[in-house]
Amino acid sequence: MSNTVLGLLVGLTLGLAAAFGGVNAFLVVLVLGLLGFVVGRFLDGQLDVDGLTGRGRSKTRL
Repeated sequence: MSNTVLGLLVGLTLGLAAAFGGVNAFLVVLVLGLLGFVVGRFLDGQLDVDGLTGRGRSKTRL
């Protein structure tokens, strides 16, 4: 099992435990599941955070 799948499962499980039932629970589970998925992708090295921080951009000439 990859870290991506493990992170997704942990996020979903925590979401279910935190909010059990209702529309708000659905939104909490969705957000925590996505967060777990992103953390898992980062741990697997499949998420490029340089693009988010601006470090991956090439320098432009003036």
